[in-house]
Amino acid sequence: MKTAVLGASGQLGRDLGPRLPGDVVPLTRADADLADPAKLRATLETLRPDVVINCAAYNFVDRAETEPDLAFAVNAWGVRSLAAICRDLDCTLVHFSTDYVFGLDVARQTPFSEIEAPGPVSVYGLSKLSGEYVVRTLCPKHFVLRTCGLYGVWGSGGKGGNFVETMLRVAGQGKPLRVVADQFCTPSYTVDVATAAASLLPTARHGLYHLTNAGSCSWHEFARTIFELAGVKADLSPTSSREYAAPARRPDYSVLATDKFTSLGLPPTRPWRDALAAYLDERRQKS
Repeated sequence: MKTAVLGASGQLGRDLGPRLPGDVVPLTRADADLADPAKLRATLETLRPDVVINCAAYNFVDRAETEPDLAFAVNAWGVRSLAAICRDLDCTLVHFSTDYVFGLDVARQTPFSEIEAPGPVSVYGLSKLSGEYVVRTLCPKHFVLRTCGLYGVWGSGGKGGNFVETMLRVAGQGKPLRVVADQFCTPSYTVDVATAAASLLPTARHGLYHLTNAGSCSWHEFARTIFELAGVKADLSPTSSREYAAPARRPDYSVLATDKFTSLGLPPTRPWRDALAAYLDERRQKS
């Protein structure tokens, strides 16, 4: 089996590669750019992969509010081209999406299942939801995998690190940290998401799935746990979404239920706190 991985140099792509069977072909933006459909088609038609995994995306949540055309060019129209190419090549497309397709239900307190209606509250979330729809419409053999708050040892290059690294860096500089305490989700370790995605592929049970670590927390609780497990003293205080006033609105609650994944007999992912401890351990080993 030959698998092409778009966005292979990112934190999720780097963790996926070693967990996939057969011939894995890593593709960076220079090799296959979602914003360049002609080059994307030429690359994939030459490779003739059995599976294409798309880890590439425009993921600048706040910037998307002022540059929606760029967000949609990659997350929707570029993905539309990719889905059509995979349909024409009769290959399986694995496309990663986000919990930010939810957010309209401000009273929500229970995890979202795959059958519930989404409702994004940001340009980024809308662009990602549009990408989901074109994949599900155009490519018969697809897995659309929603995940949340990804962090991995390879960092998120385009964004200059991930949340864990940002917290540790700012705390190390002795600066005060204000983190929102009224947004709840499940931060997820890329190793665990990659392992779950790789285990899903052989089932050929195509469709929409939620893949995150287990449990939930606020971003403030996540930050506090980072410092606790890392043994770092930090000047951390909670704030509200309104006080923080980010350019893009985030969901108040976007915890994803993973029951559909485990119903296939696949092993459940570990709790987010255990995953964070494993990440910090991996990080120490690689430093």
